[in-house]
Amino acid sequence: MFEKKKKSFTVDEIKRKLENYCVYQDRCHKEVEQKMKEFNLIPEARELILLSLMKDNFLNEERFSKSFARGKFRIKNWGKQRIVRELKFKDISAYNIKTALKEIDDEEYIVTIYKITENRNVVISESNIYKRKKKLIDFLMRKGFENNLIFETVNNVLQKKSS
Repeated sequence: MFEKKKKSFTVDEIKRKLENYCVYQDRCHKEVEQKMKEFNLIPEARELILLSLMKDNFLNEERFSKSFARGKFRIKNWGKQRIVRELKFKDISAYNIKTALKEIDDEEYIVTIYKITENRNVVISESNIYKRKKKLIDFLMRKGFENNLIFETVNNVLQKKSS
């Protein structure tokens, strides 16, 4: 029937739109490039806008990775492995991933894994201790915590409960 006519924008208008997109929330290059695809820009214009966003500090990969790691850890209780996996998926450099992980306090990390394990243990209705243990381990693995930490935490939480 009706063909949807795509509105065309000038490079400056697109640049302003992308600046607002970056101001609203820290973004990585991959997200911004994805957003730019919607505007069907020529490669030269894309490069120009990307450089401008970086020069004016709208786009900063290190800042993005730090805030991503902090947020996913504090709000979603993700472990370091899950954070690393998600950052790699967003094409973040190894250096920035390493920097981002420094944002997570080791003590707070341990407190968090114990807290979410205890909370999860309360809601699991499984009476068989081995099945309960497996459910807790699977849960913590999905959250992205390290294996050695998972086993130690699960054993401690279950011992505390049985004693």
